[in-house]
Amino acid sequence: MAATAAGADYLGFIFWQYSKRYISIEGATNIAGALRLRPSCPSLVGVFVDESASDMASVLNSCQLDLAQLSGSEPPGMIGDPQSPLYGRSYKALRPASLAEAQAEAEWYVPPDFSNPHPSLLLDAYHPELPGGTGRRVDWNMAAQMVQEVPGLMLAGGLTPGNVAQAVQLVRPFAVDVASGVESSPGRKDQALVKAFISEARTV
Repeated sequence: MAATAAGADYLGFIFWQYSKRYISIEGATNIAGALRLRPSCPSLVGVFVDESASDMASVLNSCQLDLAQLSGSEPPGMIGDPQSPLYGRSYKALRPASLAEAQAEAEWYVPPDFSNPHPSLLLDAYHPELPGGTGRRVDWNMAAQMVQEVPGLMLAGGLTPGNVAQAVQLVRPFAVDVASGVESSPGRKDQALVKAFISEARTV
């Protein structure tokens, strides 16, 4: 509710059970139901790691979520195949080690007819083991190059209220994503930091 009041465009619900930010399907359903009663509701995103397309679609439907963020090693067909239950309501999170890797993965995961008003990709910092939420910063120069090549790119990785304005100014992404950068402790959001982050991102 605090993030919504502060002007968040997207809210993420982490369904990966090993995350410090894990939420149950019941918990997400309760929150989404309350948000849907408000005059304006952000886009609600389920964040998954290596789940089946049918299971992810089932969670989206049961929890009243809009989009699925695929943060594991999911195949491109889950997003780009018109027969996929996630087609038109999903995007891939990438953690490339280089610009060349980012470009190659973008070719795999961005549908050729992409025109939806939601993210086409999320670009996060490389980590050899963890699927996001590490607080590591993306190479902004690489990200800026990717923005020139990929419409709808969301920037994540090490963003905070103190650096998000600079990141937006340099990279010019479609949107920005934050988790650890607005937390008072791992998994616990600080409402003042959330408000500051959104304000800083919007003022650029």
